[in-house]
Amino acid sequence: MKIALCQYDIKWEDKEANKSKIEDLLENYPRKSEIDWLIFSEMTLSGFTMNTAVAELDDSDRAFFSGLAAEHNINISYGGVEKGYNNLITVDRRGNRINTYSKIHLYAFGQEDKYYKAGTKQELFGMEGLRVMPAVCFDLRFPYLFWNKAPGVDLYLVIAAWPMRRAEQWMTLLRARAVENQAYCVGVDRVGMEGKVEYSGNSMCFDPLGKIVLDSGTTEGIFITETPLDRDLVAKTRERFPFLAERKEFPWQ
Repeated sequence: MKIALCQYDIKWEDKEANKSKIEDLLENYPRKSEIDWLIFSEMTLSGFTMNTAVAELDDSDRAFFSGLAAEHNINISYGGVEKGYNNLITVDRRGNRINTYSKIHLYAFGQEDKYYKAGTKQELFGMEGLRVMPAVCFDLRFPYLFWNKAPGVDLYLVIAAWPMRRAEQWMTLLRARAVENQAYCVGVDRVGMEGKVEYSGNSMCFDPLGKIVLDSGTTEGIFITETPLDRDLVAKTRERFPFLAERKEFPWQ
């Protein structure tokens, strides 16, 4: 399966402008026929806003992504707020929703916890042969969330609004989650300015050994893996280095 990561300059709190931008990026992307799964960043249509009314998805927003998936015959994952939860939503090639994950760790430093409700449940879903665990932005800093499901996960998906000034931490933590859990780890961030905050993209995919599969750099656009992601690589890595079986239960007394 080939994944494509879309990192774009989100127009602040302007859903219709952002829909048009996404349509243009996809329509003008020369390799769109190769895409199996297209992934967007956190709060895809609004930017990382505490304006809950703007961030909340309506039926037309959901229909936009479902229609895009059906029109282009691709799976799509995107971010948006529903009923006060900061969600990562995935739809299949027909536009049918197959999973919704609500962000568990809210970013209190940015007052996200004052405006949104924290999720309480981890999710797993199947994506054309891969077992996927979704996460959102600040979740990435909490490794236990990833360790907890590791034996049943082939790929971790993290969508984010992660500032440029902490880009090194973003890339380091994505690679760490891949290496320590011997699974693919995919991270999708945005580019551009949001008020005084700058975003650099750096959307990436690491394989189970921490090798770079895809590095989108810092420019706007859609970027695709050159080789398909392979569940067998996860299995072979864990068979050769059976480190997951050596984990201990916490806390130690």
